[in-house]
Amino acid sequence: EIKKLIHQVDKARAGQLSFDDFVQVIYSKLSEKDCKEEIMKAFKLFDNDQTGKITFENLQQIAEDLGEGLTDEEEMINEADLDGDGSVDQDEFYRIMKKTSLY
Repeated sequence: EIKKLIHQVDKARAGQLSFDDFVQVIYSKLSEKDCKEEIMKAFKLFDNDQTGKITFENLQQIAEDLGEGLTDEEEMINEADLDGDGSVDQDEFYRIMKKTSLY
């Protein structure tokens, strides 16, 4: 399912997923505006080791599993990492999704 979503947003077919592409993947996964439950479902897709946080390693693993590259994994984490711990927790993920004005 994630691979299909990434294919839809990787218009250049570069096999790379930028931060903007990443946000588009999340946006296309979430069908209900302002629905925290739906945003948390998306969070869990990226928290593939079930630690309650999305890390650089999570993003790398997902990209590897999908055969995709990520162009700015660190930017993705840094943009959403409000407390500076090097990872994105559920609250930070929710805030960044709300901040994008998509919800």
